[in-house]
Amino acid sequence: MIHLGRPRRPRGEPHPVSEEHMPLLLETKMHKKTRVMVYLGALEGLRAHEIAKVRGEDVDLIGKTLKVTGKGGVTAVLPLHDDLAELAADMPRKGWWFPSRTDPRRPMRSKSVTNTLKSLMMRADVPNTGHSLRHWFGTMLVDGGTDLRTTQELMRHASLADTQRYVRVKDRRKTEAIGRLQLGQPAA
Repeated sequence: MIHLGRPRRPRGEPHPVSEEHMPLLLETKMHKKTRVMVYLGALEGLRAHEIAKVRGEDVDLIGKTLKVTGKGGVTAVLPLHDDLAELAADMPRKGWWFPSRTDPRRPMRSKSVTNTLKSLMMRADVPNTGHSLRHWFGTMLVDGGTDLRTTQELMRHASLADTQRYVRVKDRRKTEAIGRLQLGQPAA
């Protein structure tokens, strides 16, 4: 048994919110703060614990940036999407955007963010979780032509292998790639 080695972990498949489901999700009636959570996940690629800890001081509406402290305490400054900047203008300029109900001096728990987003998705009949918004973010960046290295930086991953687990390559892109192949001619 000691010579067998470790079993291989199965490859994780990306689970982005589908293009068909995203409009359903956004059209579902929700509180303004819940919409901000959705935008933070989908347009900035934030994890639930990062969403929970957003403060007004982290958002620069003039410079259009968002400061995020993620896994391992690593802090990054991200470009702020225009649609999120519009919503951010109505959020508090100081303090937690999502304060705890029991102690407003503390942020909401990440589990509460996860539950809020899951509840919204169930009401919208979208078969995903809040973390699927992060998968959507990565998938849409790459599908829109963003290179994998830039996507890695925006998702704040330590390695490209991590980023690859978040990005679903669409069948259309695979078909286009195969269609560009030509026998007997040099590659363009």
